[in-house]
Amino acid sequence: MGIGQGLGIPVAMIAGAIISGAYFGDKMSPLSDSTNLAPAVVGVNLYQHIGHMIYTTGPALIIALILYGIIGIRFADKSVDIEQIQLIKTIMLEYFVISPWLFIPPLLVIALVILRMPALPGMTIGGILGVLCHVFVQGGDLGDAINIMYGGFSIETGVEMIDSLLTRGGLDDMMYTVSLIMLAMSFGGILEKTGMLQAIMEKLIALTNSTGNLIATTVAACIVSNAITSDQYLSHVIPGRMFAKKYKEKNLALKNLSRTLEDAGTMTSSFFPWNTCGAFMMATLAVHPFEYAPYAFLNILCPIIAVLFGYLGITIVKEKVAEVPVQPGSNKKVQNL
Repeated sequence: MGIGQGLGIPVAMIAGAIISGAYFGDKMSPLSDSTNLAPAVVGVNLYQHIGHMIYTTGPALIIALILYGIIGIRFADKSVDIEQIQLIKTIMLEYFVISPWLFIPPLLVIALVILRMPALPGMTIGGILGVLCHVFVQGGDLGDAINIMYGGFSIETGVEMIDSLLTRGGLDDMMYTVSLIMLAMSFGGILEKTGMLQAIMEKLIALTNSTGNLIATTVAACIVSNAITSDQYLSHVIPGRMFAKKYKEKNLALKNLSRTLEDAGTMTSSFFPWNTCGAFMMATLAVHPFEYAPYAFLNILCPIIAVLFGYLGITIVKEKVAEVPVQPGSNKKVQNL
């Protein structure tokens, strides 16, 4: 946000681009909670699920990058403040140790992703390495590291832009968002257990008379779940449970369903300020979701491409049906049946 503002780009555009990039990484990472949840709900292998998402997320990313490039041309003639950059570098070197050793945590986490390590141990290892870098590279102590993780980091350099860029809260600062998540999940759970959501979904399922309609209805169900349950997880769990049987009836591989849950459920969750994801983005970036939503091109394009591919039959995988061997001399009518 700070870099974009320094280049004179409107904050809504910056936030939209940031969210598009963040959601691409979130959606395609085996360490992501939503990426693990969607295939788990419908019973699909995690890496088959990620591989199948490339077909919708890849084109969406390419189109989004082209659109951001076109928008960026408007700001290409903005002059870069060399003095400000030098000031930032000087202050960073004064307060922090800039060392190649600091590349180890992110590079190791990427390596763990490639090696397909489960999410929780991978994230835990990354966190431990961050603490070790604080102690052995930055010269801090273990107590400070724990306090920073809980209470956040603050700095007073005398330069407001740098202070606002580096001062961030820890777990304590996230408690508002955590409490909102708990309330949203409680509210969504009530809607699910009382059967209200099921009644809505059954009305939507009645519209699924073709593969295209089924994909489009799944997208609509995910968006509705994000809007009324206020939680991204329920936008995966409820439609995933409700539509799995319908996909099987139409002889469609369930990875089509898990991909659509991500294309719509994951990608539209940040558009609603009362949704846990939207609330987090608004608190972190200080931009209202209704302002950045028109510029979150990747998030907009993924559900559109999912629906388009559904009607055109592009990358829609059919379930393989095992052939039953026919016994010699068996009745032909029974064979046909």
